[in-house]
Amino acid sequence: MLNNILDKIRLPFRKEKELYLSLYNITGFIPRDIQYYKLALMHKSISHNNKNGKALNNERLEFLGDAVLGSVVGTIVYQYFPKKREGFLTDTRSKIVQRETLNKLADKMGLLQLVKSSCKNGNNHNNYMGGNAFEALVGALYLDRGYDSCMKFVNNRILGDLIDINKIAYKEINFKSKLLEWGQKNHIDVTFNELEEKTDESGSPVFRYNVFISGIEGADGIGFTKKESQQVAAKATLKRLKEDPYFIDSIFSEKDKTPQTT
Repeated sequence: MLNNILDKIRLPFRKEKELYLSLYNITGFIPRDIQYYKLALMHKSISHNNKNGKALNNERLEFLGDAVLGSVVGTIVYQYFPKKREGFLTDTRSKIVQRETLNKLADKMGLLQLVKSSCKNGNNHNNYMGGNAFEALVGALYLDRGYDSCMKFVNNRILGDLIDINKIAYKEINFKSKLLEWGQKNHIDVTFNELEEKTDESGSPVFRYNVFISGIEGADGIGFTKKESQQVAAKATLKRLKEDPYFIDSIFSEKDKTPQTT
């Protein structure tokens, strides 16, 4: 049946038909406007300008897909856990949409193999090509078929087949790794500094750490171990990155002032 539909579209090349089939197998939908998806699969390493001088790569679709994916996953998590509080829901959404998870999904679904890039290895620890392409694909699907199709894609293909929402919800999230990952993606230094080590009234050790991003102070964290205090500081800093635009602006302004090493 799918082949009959593709024959009616009258695709001029075999590779074009293969792309339609691959995207259908990944998303569950036949593309209406294939150009959105071609752009979603174009890594910035092969970016070029069109006749109007506009850069052609998947970064803008990645931005859009990130927003759509956050909304879709947030809605699903809200409905799936009706008795859970905001903090639990936020953490669960973060675990699903974090770069490491999206990289693995892109690889499992065969999406990474479709990405056009000059990079030899798009899935090493310093590269998030697969996760970026996944977000760009969601952006393309949203523009091509709308929000409801994105919801069905995540519900049926991701949470239905590839992710156990209960298992991931109760998995402890590593906020420090998530913050360091954000720094790597944006080429920004993230450091953790010990501010204080003392004992409480019962004699237990207490540690306090803070985070600096590109020399800008993020948030403090207190815990009974160094790891715990760093996790608390990282979580609070991630929250600032999400909710405080002035904080983000100051970080990138400082980054622009710092000479980049090669």
